[in-house]
Amino acid sequence: MSRLPPLRQELTLTPGPATPEGAPTWMLHDPAGNRFFQIGWPAFEMLARWPLDDAEAIVASVNAETTLHLTMDDFESLVRMLHQQHLLVAMSATDTGRLASAAAAGNLSHAMWLLKHYLMIRVPLWRPMPFLKRFARYAEVAYRPPFWAGVALVALTGLVLVSRRWDEFIHTFHGYADLRGLIAIGVALGCAKVLHEFGHAFTAHRYGCRVPTMGIALLVMVPVLYTDTTEAWKVPGRAERLRIGAAGMLTELTLAAFATLAWSVLPDGPVRAGAFLLATTTWIGTLTINASPFMRFDGYFLLSDWLDMPNLHDRAFAFGRWWMRERLFGFDDPQPEPCAPRRRRFLIAFSFSTWLYRLVVFFSIALIVYHAFFKALGMMLFCVEFGWFIVRPIVREISACWRRRAALRWCRQTRRSSIFAAVLLALILLPWHGGVGAPAVLGPLRAQGLYAPEAAYVTGDAPLAHDGQRVHAGDVLAVLASPDLTHRLRAAQADEALLRWQVQQQSFDDRLLEQGVALRRRWDAARETVAGLRAQAAQLTLRAPFDGVVQTDDALAPGTWLPRGERVFDVVGPMGVKGEAFVGEDDAARVVTGDRVSFVASLPELGAVRCRVTAVDRVNVATLDEPSLASVYGGPLPVQNQPGTHQLVPLAALYRVRIGDCPANEAWPREIVGTATIGGARQSFAWRALKRLVSVFQRESGA
Repeated sequence: MSRLPPLRQELTLTPGPATPEGAPTWMLHDPAGNRFFQIGWPAFEMLARWPLDDAEAIVASVNAETTLHLTMDDFESLVRMLHQQHLLVAMSATDTGRLASAAAAGNLSHAMWLLKHYLMIRVPLWRPMPFLKRFARYAEVAYRPPFWAGVALVALTGLVLVSRRWDEFIHTFHGYADLRGLIAIGVALGCAKVLHEFGHAFTAHRYGCRVPTMGIALLVMVPVLYTDTTEAWKVPGRAERLRIGAAGMLTELTLAAFATLAWSVLPDGPVRAGAFLLATTTWIGTLTINASPFMRFDGYFLLSDWLDMPNLHDRAFAFGRWWMRERLFGFDDPQPEPCAPRRRRFLIAFSFSTWLYRLVVFFSIALIVYHAFFKALGMMLFCVEFGWFIVRPIVREISACWRRRAALRWCRQTRRSSIFAAVLLALILLPWHGGVGAPAVLGPLRAQGLYAPEAAYVTGDAPLAHDGQRVHAGDVLAVLASPDLTHRLRAAQADEALLRWQVQQQSFDDRLLEQGVALRRRWDAARETVAGLRAQAAQLTLRAPFDGVVQTDDALAPGTWLPRGERVFDVVGPMGVKGEAFVGEDDAARVVTGDRVSFVASLPELGAVRCRVTAVDRVNVATLDEPSLASVYGGPLPVQNQPGTHQLVPLAALYRVRIGDCPANEAWPREIVGTATIGGARQSFAWRALKRLVSVFQRESGA
């Protein structure tokens, strides 16, 4: 009969929460590593009989004295778990070697340690238990229902008052856009997080937990506070564990409630500014970061306690991998653990939601790391972050499935996966994508605006054209009169008449004769001035430049004054359209003169128009002259409004593609925005993505 290895004497066993099925559990605490293990009724009964020092005797005693029916396999599983977690006393050289191997495996090189920990490095700074014991009585007021009723009333009052001054509250953000504002926000966040961590610490101490350390965690080199409340797992009541997990967020929300009310009642000044910062940073930080269950913050532990599922992420991920493998390959594996169908569906959905959330978060962190350092180091850290936290889990899952390739068989799942993979590869690798999509504007082939050449008023000397009237080339649309131009013309005519008389009398007058040829030159200049003013006066008669239809926004009447440059009429030709499209730098080389163009207007009642490319500008546009396509006016092209000149400057390189050779029977009364698909050289999505990646790498590396 072999003797059993003894359990370590410092281990403690406390009652734990019941499982969702009602079965009792216990928490096995390893104080050396501050680790907790949840065990069920069979393991508890076997550990309680460990002094029997015989495996068969322990199993027989459990079967005889309880309603359980255990086998030697159950006992061996328990022993393996105790060995793996180092919960047994090392009695032999083999045990010592196993512990040494485990310690050596945990000793990482400096590079590997930095690789695994630069995302989160914990630095313990303080052992708070003496402080918590001394000041716990002052925090008792926060655990009474009247206190929280008062907090709710304060929060409701503050939010109502802020809602009545919402514009003022929102515009206060603009006062903190500089460096001093960012420093103030950092200080406010620091104060809120200190209170957050003390909320956890005092609540954990209230329910009998030991808080070993408080300190700073470097999250992507950004310092954040943390409190070690691992012993909360030994609290048997789920409600108490929920209170420990929620204490930090409730503390911040309390601070936010009082700060919001203070902002509403305080006069302008530094105190009110501080209240604003505390209110905004705590509301936003608590609701968007701490409440998220997808990272291991307060929201995760609250959800884990509420579901009564320790290690929620790992268990959900196991269900997610199991579901994915079954849908893709049909391995017919049992589900990771028994649970109700409703909970199984929740865990699967939660796992995929967490993966998607972490994909976005880790990719964002990679971008932050890239921009936080100089280019070479930033590029390296970006690759490390992207490879370790995004590519590595995908590769591990692919490797795990590949190792089980011998178990694959043709079934409904594998056939479906093969078809899907073939379609996906064809979609990505085959060069079927041949068109270049670009924002475009199409309008009438012949269109001209008529403007008031001078500040003038409308006369009644001729009938006024109206909107929709058909006209012929040369028809009078309106006659304008400019008193200022008439005065200048009369003055110029008087000057010209005087100079003409002087030239005629020059040979009879010695004084005029002394001026010589200069007098005739002045007369020539006066005649040119009169001719120019007469030409300007002639322009006051607005005529149709070609056959077409008149368009005007406002009905004119005799006596209406028009400022200089005012648009009066548009004359649109009866047939034909032309337009312009704008393509990016990557697509400009794929477009050549003569390519077919299919234009689809934003108006659904207009069908597609088939045209051709007549020219492609080889120099990118400096300013966009099509406001309907500009992002500042709701268009698809990102631009910024240049201060002072109000010109629309593109934020990325754009090239103009001129569109013509459209059907002659098309007649559009105005310019219409749409999308042009331009026939270009066929490329696969993979090739386009690779070219884009290479161009980005070359640009960012300075090559």
